[in-house]
Amino acid sequence: MHEKSIKQKISFRDIAYSVPWNLALLTFGALFIAVAINTVAIPHGFMAGGVSGLGILLYYMVPAVTPGIWFLVLNIPIFLLGFFTISRRFFLYSIYGTLMVTVFLEFVHGALPVHDSFLAALCFGCISGLGLGICFRSLGSTGGTDIVAIWLNQKFGLRVGQIGFVANFLVFVLGFVTLDVDRVLYSLTAVFISAQVTDYSLSLFNQRKMVLIISSMSEEIVKAVNNHLRRGATVLYGRGAYSHEPKEVVLTVVNTIQLKRIEELIFSIDPNAFVIFENTLNVIGKGFSMRKTY
Repeated sequence: MHEKSIKQKISFRDIAYSVPWNLALLTFGALFIAVAINTVAIPHGFMAGGVSGLGILLYYMVPAVTPGIWFLVLNIPIFLLGFFTISRRFFLYSIYGTLMVTVFLEFVHGALPVHDSFLAALCFGCISGLGLGICFRSLGSTGGTDIVAIWLNQKFGLRVGQIGFVANFLVFVLGFVTLDVDRVLYSLTAVFISAQVTDYSLSLFNQRKMVLIISSMSEEIVKAVNNHLRRGATVLYGRGAYSHEPKEVVLTVVNTIQLKRIEELIFSIDPNAFVIFENTLNVIGKGFSMRKTY
């Protein structure tokens, strides 16, 4: 049984690093991004964020060149960053993702039947954020500020959605100069929603709870966590600030499904235990997520 679970985990990792899986993620993500731009943003006169937003802004100024072509041209210098600072594999996947966005921008047209500008901004943010989240789950990107975001995420641990939102600042400054203020504000709202949806979609299957347990029965609690939840635990040694007595603090991490079970386990052993549940977006290590390398 144990050997079977190990093989299953290895196969999941193999799939995540396989070429067909990553190309599929980039294709579907690019489709969502193109749908958001061509069927929501452009019909309502919105901007998007980053390089795609700059491409849309240039399209409004020079309609003879399509948003897809602008997107492709503006990405050329940014790809140098991905090639020299991340990896060749990331570079090649990102070229594919950028080409897919360009192709879908050229061939996917129409307008979603959304008439209210605020609802359109909400719709655009959700669709584009989902598309970006899907692409970021691959080993590549769709180019543009995605490359910068992933580079900063790998180097400094900054959150991808937040990086993208900050990177849009200069684009929206240009928008305020050239477009109607209301449209730019709606666009800013849409990009903010997109950043939140991107972060949520990235953490959707990785949400964990860090549990700190202060109890005089720490040894029994550790055994229960090991035997009933099949989770490891670490015992930290501290001292009570008021009593100055030595304390043992049990540290463990569980998924959201196990949250109620560990609560019941703890208080069935020690009704006087002091327990802290802390949100954590991602846990890398044995039994949880494997480190993703671009």
